[in-house]
Amino acid sequence: MVSYAADVRIFIARLAGTPVFDPNGDQIGRIRDAVVALPGPRPPRVHGFVVEVQPRRRVFMPITRVRSFGAGSVVFTGRLDLRRFEQRASETLVLADMLDREVTVRRRGAPDDPGITGSVLDVAMERDRAGDWLLTKVAVRRPGRGLRRGETIVADWEEVTGFESLQPDQGTASLLAAFERMRPADLASALHALPPKRREAVAAALDDDRLADVLEELPERDQIGILTTLAAERAADVLEAMAPDDAADLLQELPADRAQALLELMEPREAAPVRRLLTYAEDTAGGMMTSEPVIVPPTATVAEALAHIRQEDITPAVAAQVYVTRAPYETPTGRFLGVAHFQRLLREPPSSLVGAAIDRTIDPIHPDFSLAEVTSYLATYNLVAAPVVDELGRLVGAVTVDDVLDHLLPADWREREAEMPEGANDPEDGEDPDTRTSPS
Repeated sequence: MVSYAADVRIFIARLAGTPVFDPNGDQIGRIRDAVVALPGPRPPRVHGFVVEVQPRRRVFMPITRVRSFGAGSVVFTGRLDLRRFEQRASETLVLADMLDREVTVRRRGAPDDPGITGSVLDVAMERDRAGDWLLTKVAVRRPGRGLRRGETIVADWEEVTGFESLQPDQGTASLLAAFERMRPADLASALHALPPKRREAVAAALDDDRLADVLEELPERDQIGILTTLAAERAADVLEAMAPDDAADLLQELPADRAQALLELMEPREAAPVRRLLTYAEDTAGGMMTSEPVIVPPTATVAEALAHIRQEDITPAVAAQVYVTRAPYETPTGRFLGVAHFQRLLREPPSSLVGAAIDRTIDPIHPDFSLAEVTSYLATYNLVAAPVVDELGRLVGAVTVDDVLDHLLPADWREREAEMPEGANDPEDGEDPDTRTSPS
C-alpha cells in the first residue's frame, strides 16, 4: 500500500492533461477528468480518473491503483482495463460537471448566514484515515465588480451547496482554464466527451483562432453541431480562421443555402481560396489540397526559406518542402518552377539561392487526380506532400499526407474506437473487472 501524508491536498483541475506513467516509466496516457460519487454520501468519494490512452480512447483508472502524484506526473501500478469509459448515473465528472457551477458557501453552525454565491474554480481531494480519497475543499470565485476579478474563497465541502441541482446555464471559465494547455486535438477529444449543451457552451467561449483549430480536429457531426449554434457573423469569423481546405470541407457538409450565406459573410480575401476549393470534387487532389503552401521565388535565399517554414502555425507536413514559383506568390501563383525539400535546404549554405536547390525529379500532379492516384504518387516517391498545378502551369495548392489519410480513413474515424488486441480487456487474475464499487 502507498502511504500519503495526512495533509496532502490535490486540486483536481490542475491534474488535467497530466501524463500517467506505469512503474517502468512508460507513459500510457493523460488524465482528462476525475470520477466521484455524487450524488451520494458527503463528502463524496473519489472513484478514480478518466485517462485518455492512444488512439484517443478514454478508460477508467481506479484511484486505488495510483502509486503517487508527482510534479507533472501520476504513476499507477497494475494494469488498466481498456474498455471505453462509460459514466454511470451515480457518478459525476469533476471537470465536465462541477467546474463553473453556481454554488453557495455558508458557515457551518450558522443557519441564518445568507451565504456567499459564486462559481466553482476547482475542487480538492484529500485522503482520510481509512485510505479513501474524498472531496474536501471547494475553490469558489465571487462575482467581480466591473473589470475587477472577484475574490476567491476556499471552503470546506460541508459549507457548500448547489452541486445537487441541474444548472442549464452553467458557465465555462474554469473549465476553459483547465483546458488551456491542451493541444487542439486533445481539446477536441475533451469537447467531444462533454454533453452537447456543455460542449456548445465551451466552444462558443473559445476565441476564434482556438475554436478554428479545435473544429479542424472534431468529428464532422460535432463540427456541424457547434457551427450551427453560433451566430452567422461569428461562424463566418471562425471559418476565416480555419485552414481553407478544412473550411471548405465543413461548408460542403452544410445545407447549400447556409454555406452560401456564410461565404457571403466572410471577408472576400478569406473566402476566395475556399470558393476555389469548393469547385473541385471532394475526393480529388483539388478537393484535398491546402491552398496555403510555403511559396518562395527562386531568388530567395535558403535562410529566407527556412525562416518561412519555422513559423509556428505551419504543420510539419506543409513545412516539409517549399514551392518555388514566379510572381505572384499566392495561389494561384505564377509559373510553377519546382520543389525544394526541407532536408536539402538544411544541407545548403544559408546565403545560397533556393532556385539552385530545386528537385528536378519531381513532377507536379493535377487537381483532377483521384485519391488513389495521389496516394500512389506519394508512396512511389516517398513524399509527405505534393504540388498541385493547373493546366496553365500555376501552383494552386499542395496535397499533404494528412489530407490523404483523412480521406482514406472511414468518415467517422475520429469517433470510432480502435480495435483492441485480444486479451487487452482481461482483468488481472482474481480481480473484479469493474473496480468502480459504490461506497458502503
